[in-house]
Amino acid sequence: MPVPRTRRAALPLTLVLAALARAAAGGEPAASEWPTWGNDPGGSRYADLRQITPENVPLLEIAWTVHTGDVSDGTGRFAAKSAFEATPILVDGTLYLCTPFNRVLALDPATGTQRWSFDPKIDVTARYANQLTCRGVSFWRDPEAPAGAACATRILTATNDARLIALDAKSGRPCESFGQRGEVDLNPGVGREAWRGEYQVTSAPTLARGLVVVGSAVSDNQRVDAPSGVIRAFDARSGSLRWAWDVAPPGDLPAGRADGTGWALGSPNAWAPMSVDETRDLLFVPTGNPAPDFYGGLRRPLEKYGSSLVALRASTGAIVWSFQTVHHDLWDFDVPAQPTLVEIRRGDRTIPAVVQPTKMGMLFVFDRETGEPVFPIEERAVPQTDVPGEETSPTQPFPTRPPPISAHTLPGGGAWGFTPFDRGSCRERLAKLRYEGIYTPPSLGAGSLMLPSNIGGSNWGGVAVDAARGLLIANVSNIPFIVSLLPSKDFEALRAATPRGGRVDVAEQRGTPYSMRREPFLSPLIVPCTGPPWGMLVAVDLESGTIRWQVPFGTARDLGPLPLPIRFGTPSVGGPLLTGSGLLFIGAALDDYLRAYDAATGRELWRGRLPAGGQATPMTYLVDGRQLVVIAAGGHGSAGSHLGDALVAFTLPASALRPHAH
Repeated sequence: MPVPRTRRAALPLTLVLAALARAAAGGEPAASEWPTWGNDPGGSRYADLRQITPENVPLLEIAWTVHTGDVSDGTGRFAAKSAFEATPILVDGTLYLCTPFNRVLALDPATGTQRWSFDPKIDVTARYANQLTCRGVSFWRDPEAPAGAACATRILTATNDARLIALDAKSGRPCESFGQRGEVDLNPGVGREAWRGEYQVTSAPTLARGLVVVGSAVSDNQRVDAPSGVIRAFDARSGSLRWAWDVAPPGDLPAGRADGTGWALGSPNAWAPMSVDETRDLLFVPTGNPAPDFYGGLRRPLEKYGSSLVALRASTGAIVWSFQTVHHDLWDFDVPAQPTLVEIRRGDRTIPAVVQPTKMGMLFVFDRETGEPVFPIEERAVPQTDVPGEETSPTQPFPTRPPPISAHTLPGGGAWGFTPFDRGSCRERLAKLRYEGIYTPPSLGAGSLMLPSNIGGSNWGGVAVDAARGLLIANVSNIPFIVSLLPSKDFEALRAATPRGGRVDVAEQRGTPYSMRREPFLSPLIVPCTGPPWGMLVAVDLESGTIRWQVPFGTARDLGPLPLPIRFGTPSVGGPLLTGSGLLFIGAALDDYLRAYDAATGRELWRGRLPAGGQATPMTYLVDGRQLVVIAAGGHGSAGSHLGDALVAFTLPASALRPHAH
């Protein structure tokens, strides 16, 4: 495995000068941490750091770059592409992250120099449900371990081949007392896997009260009896199973839909990051829909907790409350993002709230103790299915506030294109599709137009919240997809006619009457057939539930065949970061930049070129008296951005760190 390479962009003298400058300023401390994936257990993605400001952010430069060597384009010996989606954590003076190949790296946060690495030796040539990726690792401090003892502090990580591993945070060696020689195999008990990698863990484990909690991802649309979506909590010290929550409700299940453990097969899973309110002993779980995605005629008994936000008692796994964001989900609108915990001021009271972003571009806001909506939610009539054997919900829930933060109808009311030929082709195809706005159900033949689509609205990057300013910022996508259902007997012919590695996705949905065909709704020039912006940044006032500003986000600078710097916006994969100085940092768009915005206005203040796509969420910290902003720049195989293997840190030059620079 290649050894990470580090390029130093600053001399040691620079570090000394920076530290002296900050000490003289009497401002922020010389060091800070980013201890969990979202910086805090509630996933705010906010750091109260103020050294980098709207005034000096244009001076940012690269401090160091680390190359991991772990990248795959899905060709040659690789069956799956890679996506470098990791956000590092910083604890006890060490930066920890995972690569798409599940190697764990410990780095010096000031220089990027490697301190140790651990390789779980997954089969990187295997096929994985959701490409090769790892979004992050977690840290746990054993309150009963003597100081300095082996594994007194631990890094918990989960792998593409579904193992949970505990490492000594100081050395990177497996904790022998955890599970079997440092690991727990998560595969037994979840049902028959068609291949190793059909069941996968991509998000960082969640730590709560001495427990490490993991969900899972599965390969979509393969079969009705997909591996179980059971949520499990293990003792962080021993690795023993403490509780398991079967996401399907208790009671009768369809024949053949439970394995020997009794956990339901094809049940909703939780692949996105979870959140924890330690004080209230609450674990917030965003769930997906039962298998498969686009035909639900056989899965009614499994749906009670599908596409929902569920609050569990963290210590026991007992359900406290739940809310279903989509009834009988036929759109792959599984809840994709970490629930974000925030205090919201309403008049003379402060509400402990949880905000749930969704693929539909709707933000659901609840009192985290009771599950009561902070803003009213209405059930509204939606289009109904015409597919034999299917039955759609007559209504779906819509928050009255905030308003939708992504498009629910076609921009401009119809097809769009750069040229008359382009536009005409899109109009001709649109005329053949079923489309009645959001929640148009999948259909037979030419299919249905989905906007929002299964990529969002919001996705796993979630939102960032500045509680002091009452501000939430989200990046959203407005990319239309076409979904068609076809008789299952025709699947082999459909698969044979579909080029591998292209934009068209086909799946058997084994056990149902219908197979699935899905593709983005694009013109002959390979641009969306719906008008821009195709990606946006949106700022929401949390107290009033109104939109403060929204701007297009991303350019086609690094996309073909029209690599134009036009600000039409692009889809985005990753999330935002807010700082105490009023800055928004974000990569995510499908061009190779990290950007900084004025969080109050949405005005772009700076962009830094990356060596590959920044489809990750940045983080920030202080070390040796200087603030760094770090982002993984390794691209995203499925999204089509430039692939790479870099972790890049930006900072201010020493000349910018004058004593008055708070």
